[in-house]
Amino acid sequence: MSMRLGTADLARKHGISEATIYNWKAKFGDMDVSEAKRLKTLEEENAKLEKLLAEQMLDAAALCELLSKKS
Repeated sequence: MSMRLGTADLARKHGISEATIYNWKAKFGDMDVSEAKRLKTLEEENAKLEKLLAEQMLDAAALCELLSKKS
C-alpha cells in the first residue's frame, strides 16, 4: 500500500520549499514528460547559443578597440 505525500512532506523530503513546488506546477503542470524534456533541451540549447553570442560580441568589441588604437 502506498501512502500519498502532501506538498509539505514532499518539499521536506527533497529539501525544497513548497513555493518551489507550486512554481514548478504552474510552469510544468500541463506538460507531459516528453514536452518537459523538449523544453529542457531547448533551454540548454538556448543557453549555449547565448554563450556563443556573448563570446562573439566580446571578440568583435576587442577587434574594434584594437583597430581604433591603430588609427
